[in-house]
Amino acid sequence: MNEAPGPGDAPRRRVVLVTTGGTIATSVDADGVARPTHSGSALAQGLPTVVALDVVDLLAADSSELQPSDWDRIGAEVAAAVRGGADGVVVTHGTDTMEETALWLDLTYDGDVPVVLTGAMRSADAPDADGPANLAAAVALAGNRESRGLGVAVTLSGTVWQPLGLTKTGSGFVGTVMAPTARERTYFGALRAAAAPRVDVVAVYAGSDAVALDACVAAGARGLVLAALGSGNAGAAVIDGVHRARRAGVEVVVSTRVPGARVTVGYGPGRMLVDAGAVVAPSLPAPQARVLLMAALAAGRSVRDVFAVLG
Repeated sequence: MNEAPGPGDAPRRRVVLVTTGGTIATSVDADGVARPTHSGSALAQGLPTVVALDVVDLLAADSSELQPSDWDRIGAEVAAAVRGGADGVVVTHGTDTMEETALWLDLTYDGDVPVVLTGAMRSADAPDADGPANLAAAVALAGNRESRGLGVAVTLSGTVWQPLGLTKTGSGFVGTVMAPTARERTYFGALRAAAAPRVDVVAVYAGSDAVALDACVAAGARGLVLAALGSGNAGAAVIDGVHRARRAGVEVVVSTRVPGARVTVGYGPGRMLVDAGAVVAPSLPAPQARVLLMAALAAGRSVRDVFAVLG
């Protein structure tokens, strides 16, 4: 795919591209539905040859279809690439659940080789497809010597984000923009997502009761995340359900359904949730609070301490 360096040239950096599907790999069919059609080799066509690129076609799925076990598969490919001497790894991924995959990888990867996730908001056959530019930027970042120690990062539209706190919006992502250099990271260990305790997200709304919450506990959930109202509030029936869940040994974390809001429990119902034994996730959206709670439970860490630092 890429030409070998000529005599006297410095060896090019080696980047492994792991593809999993997503919008970046889709074409729109006759029915107007975007479906994965592009292999990694097709995506890599036209990329600058400043790095030597190896391609691993791992999955071809919409990221809404991915399971925690797929995070393990992606992590295993990353580890294999690192063991094989890669200088950087790029993972193409759908944007629907990229924030979840990226956070799990970030919490369970402790290598110095940079791992960069990227994707696209528009299909590969769109006139204004953004995938090629995003992929070129991800490969350049992963192959840069200065990126060593970066850990896991996400890049789209010319911006590099840390996984923790990342949220998809209608036009891309919002989160903490990071310098593309080494950073402090939190490592939870070589965990398997497929073996992590079950954690569910429960939506809170006007008049909501505890039927969903109780059902999750009955289904074996060891952790619950409330997508609560406002700054972390819920009605009396939900608060009663939290009491029951905590008595059953189930950890409960309070997030908010409000984009960009912080959970402060500055109102009575929020305070009652905390008094019932719930832990606050001040700034993490519910999907990422779920991933962090899964990792904390799997690693045997104090949920309260983890969310006090990372939530």
